[in-house]
Amino acid sequence: MCAGGQKDCDDRHRDAHTSQRVEHHGGGIGHGRNPNAVTPDVGYLILVRVIAVNAFGEVSSQIAASGIGSGQVTIADSALFLIGLVIVIITAADVARALVMTRSSHSRLTGPINDVTRLAVTSFAKRHKSYLRRDSIQSWTAPLMIVGSLSMWLVCYLIGYTLMLDGMIGLTFAEAFREAGSSLFTLGFASQTRAQLSVIDFLAAATGPITIGLMISYLPSLYGSYNRRELDVALLKGRAGEPNWGPEVLARFSVLGSDQQRLLDLWAEWERWAADVSESHSSYPTLIYTRSARPMRNWVVALLSVMDAAVLSLVLRPKDRQVAARMFLRQGLECLRDLAAATGIPYDSNPKQGTPIQLSKEEFDSAFTMLTEVGYKPQRTVEEAWPLFSDWRLTYESIAYELAMRLDAVPAKWSGPRHPATQAIPPVPPQFIVGREDGSILFVPEGEPRSLPPEKRLG
Repeated sequence: MCAGGQKDCDDRHRDAHTSQRVEHHGGGIGHGRNPNAVTPDVGYLILVRVIAVNAFGEVSSQIAASGIGSGQVTIADSALFLIGLVIVIITAADVARALVMTRSSHSRLTGPINDVTRLAVTSFAKRHKSYLRRDSIQSWTAPLMIVGSLSMWLVCYLIGYTLMLDGMIGLTFAEAFREAGSSLFTLGFASQTRAQLSVIDFLAAATGPITIGLMISYLPSLYGSYNRRELDVALLKGRAGEPNWGPEVLARFSVLGSDQQRLLDLWAEWERWAADVSESHSSYPTLIYTRSARPMRNWVVALLSVMDAAVLSLVLRPKDRQVAARMFLRQGLECLRDLAAATGIPYDSNPKQGTPIQLSKEEFDSAFTMLTEVGYKPQRTVEEAWPLFSDWRLTYESIAYELAMRLDAVPAKWSGPRHPATQAIPPVPPQFIVGREDGSILFVPEGEPRSLPPEKRLG
């Protein structure tokens, strides 16, 4: 008998029944390492809503505490969860650093992957002596870096979420791996050992699409920077031939009878180009290894040739206006040093005057002779110009040579050695010149000098 009447007795029985339902629900969530345990884990409590129907048919809800796993969580479980959390955080930071941040920084995850990819492709390419064959193989470097970076991020996320599920939820490693993969790649299946999903599942489900979406949005920026770089490199073909060579720039301007203003415009264009490449390639290092569409064209060789042409103009004709050339050389040097920092190339930031350079005096003499033969009028002798040219080139030669070596750039003249050793390829001479007065085409026979009378030059 219940004191207080039949109504009070019924209420007490109903309250006791509801309490048992709450307690039983709290001990039955998840597939734990100790399925007989009923007491929820104090360290990992979540709120579970329990539905109860009272005698009047009204639905009420109560909140009960329940452990994420039904077993006792050990120190090893907590360690697994923390390790997985650290992996996820590091990976997320690396993704943000590579795809979102605009500042150059070293990547702890994708940096080694890019280095391994570059070394593997280069090792395979070096087995071929033909430059054209090596160029075809090296063109895979940048695409493999992009795919490798995305794969590394997804694998790290998968490992991190697997460890978090294994340590926090109490699943076996195989079950945790299956559920993490299902959530991360949104495959549509999940582990059937648990009736409820955890917040980790939802985080994993959001991580995969976000990472892939960031990579997709990253590619247009990458190719936009690539197209801007290649535009001026392609325009240089008519001005310096291909492969590009510094003295050829001055020779062709001299042959065509161009005025000084056109040369000043060239320095201004390449000053802006160097600033753009410095910004984009240091922020997105994959662009450094993205090759040009044609095997005889390379952006490092192009920059080196224009810088050589600017230095030759400075030291051979000091009485001309050279402010634009100096400004371009300063920006070009900053560009090379930024790229050296991004690729880990050591260099001497304060070289000593008179230090020998790798370019030989004989090569300089040969270029000087070629320039005088096509009508270029230097204001210094070759002996006076060589020490000045050598000191200027000392500031950028080592960086440009190392970049050309790493990229296996086209072996143009004055662009340094290659491995395996490859003979330097001279620029292709112009095959025709447009007459200035009537616009007719004058074809230059092979072996003929490139110097033409004034009435047949392009003004």
